[in-house]
Amino acid sequence: MPRLRYLLLAAVALYLLTGVAQVRPEERAVVRRFGEVVARPGPGLWVGLPWGVDRVDRVPVRTVRQLRAGYDPETAFDAPGTPPGQLLTGDQNLVNVGLVLDYAIGEADADLDDFVVNRDQVDAALTREAEAAAAEWAAGRGVDEVLLTGNAALPAWLMDRLPGRLAPLRLGVRVQRAAVATLAPPDEVRAAFEQVTQAQTGIRTKEYQARQEADQRLRQADAQRYRSDQEADVSRAGQLRQARAEADDFLAQLAAYRELRKANPDALATIWWAELRKALDGVRARGGRVEPLDAHLGRDGLDVTQFVSPRRR
Repeated sequence: MPRLRYLLLAAVALYLLTGVAQVRPEERAVVRRFGEVVARPGPGLWVGLPWGVDRVDRVPVRTVRQLRAGYDPETAFDAPGTPPGQLLTGDQNLVNVGLVLDYAIGEADADLDDFVVNRDQVDAALTREAEAAAAEWAAGRGVDEVLLTGNAALPAWLMDRLPGRLAPLRLGVRVQRAAVATLAPPDEVRAAFEQVTQAQTGIRTKEYQARQEADQRLRQADAQRYRSDQEADVSRAGQLRQARAEADDFLAQLAAYRELRKANPDALATIWWAELRKALDGVRARGGRVEPLDAHLGRDGLDVTQFVSPRRR
C-alpha cells in the first residue's frame, strides 16, 4: 500500500508538471484552456494547468521560413497535366515561373492566435496566393516582357499584392521577401526562345551602337558649330572695329574739310583731285590702262569708239 501511494503521488506530480513549459528566447507561446486563449507568455518559464486543461503552443516568431512555390523543375513532370507554375502570358504563350518566399510569424497577439489556429494551412495558402498573383502578373504582359523583366518586376508585384491577399485568410504570417527562382519558356520551345532572345540581343546591341555613333556625331557637330560661332564672332568683331575705324576716319576728314573750306572755298576740288590721283595711281599699279579723255574730244563731242581697240585677225 505505501508503495502504491508513492506511485500515485509521483504520477500526480508528473501530471502537474505537464503544466510547466519553457519558452525559448526566440519564441512566444499561446496558452489555450479548453480551446480558449488565456495567455501569450514571452520567453521564460510558464507555469499553468496540466495537460488536458491547458495547451501550450510555442511559436518561433523570430525564425524566417522559406517556401518554394510555382514551377519546380524537379517535380514538374511527376504529376499529370499542366505543372504548377506554368503560366499563360497575355499573348497566349506559356512560361515556367518558380518562386521563393521568405516569411515569418507576426509577433502581435492576433498574429500569434491566427497562426496557432491555421498553422497547418499556412504553406498551402501562401503557395496558392503567390501562384495566383504571379498568374495575374503574367496575364497582363507579353511573353517578351515577362522573360526580360520578370526577375526584377515580379518580386515587387508580389510584395505589393500579397499582404492584401493574405489578410482575409488570417494566417498570422508576414512575407518578408519574394524572389524568382525559375523564369523560362517550356522545354519544348526553349531553343526557339533562345534564338529569339539572341536576335533581340543583337538588335539591342546594334541600336546601342547606333545611338553611340549618333551621340558622337552630335558632339562633333556641336563642337564644329561652337568653332564656327567663335570664328563668326571674331570676324564680326573685326569687321565692326574696321567699320568704326573707317567711320571715325571719315568723320575726321569731314571735320577737317569743313574747317578747311572756311579758309579756302576751293578745298573740295583740291581734295577731289588728290583722291583721283590716288585712284589713278592705284589703277596703274595694278597694270590698268589710264588715258585722258581730252584727246578724244572732237567737233561732235567725245568719241568713245576710240577706247575700243580694233580686233586683229
